[in-house]
Amino acid sequence: MSESPATRWPAPAKLNLFLHVTGRRADGYHELQTLFQLIDLCDTVTIEMREDGQIERPVGAAGVAPEADLAVRAAQALKQATGARRGASIRIDKRIPLGAGLGGASSDAATTLLVLNELWDCRLPAPALVRLALPLGADVPVFIEGSSAWAEGIGERLTPVSLPERWYVIIWPNVTISTREVFQSPELTRNSPLITIRAFFESGGRNDCEPVVRARSAEVAEALGWLARTGPAHMSGTGSCVFSALTTAAQAERLAAQVPDRWTSFVARGLNTSPLQRQLKARRRS
Repeated sequence: MSESPATRWPAPAKLNLFLHVTGRRADGYHELQTLFQLIDLCDTVTIEMREDGQIERPVGAAGVAPEADLAVRAAQALKQATGARRGASIRIDKRIPLGAGLGGASSDAATTLLVLNELWDCRLPAPALVRLALPLGADVPVFIEGSSAWAEGIGERLTPVSLPERWYVIIWPNVTISTREVFQSPELTRNSPLITIRAFFESGGRNDCEPVVRARSAEVAEALGWLARTGPAHMSGTGSCVFSALTTAAQAERLAAQVPDRWTSFVARGLNTSPLQRQLKARRRS
């Protein structure tokens, strides 16, 4: 069914360096302020074109049905919006854990949208892709834009930010957290005052979801406590991953080596630009 060789594309994870919930809209969505840091921990999305117009996902995240996969839904949304006649076979090699606050499924969807926009010759500009992406999840737009960014609204109002190089030790305590349940929690703070980018860099911020998750997950609370013994510890998004920032790869590797075996640890470098953007630009040049 294929008409061209399969191509492999990166789908990077993200960290929320802070996350303030500033309000709740009438439609139930929450207004946020956050700083997205892209990192070099990546899933790999392999895409093979199909002549029959079908979209299939033979390989993906364990326990996620193809019809529920955000990458499949992204491909279907693009096909419906553009009338593209071609199809695609999508295989996702997962490294980013699910339900961990790292945006893996959203990044897979963004990679699928951006790559199929090229392979199907749809030629939609980035703002149109963002509009297609928003119903899939609030984290998808930052991966569409492809740079670390200050985000407001529900995550769609993005200001690219150049962050200093950092290395991160990330601990996944091998539990998943439901984003929906966290945001529906009655104890979630929803009235944090708005801050500026400058104010964040001068005095920092917090994660308003962290107290909710700490109270509900002993594993996340324990991982935060362990990591806090070595320096500032933070939770990404609605969890379950927690992280610390370090200045060198060697420091990060030393700390990661001390992480208890009952948890999964990653060492990741912060990125200002998505590796997917670089690969797409290389393809266009060739």
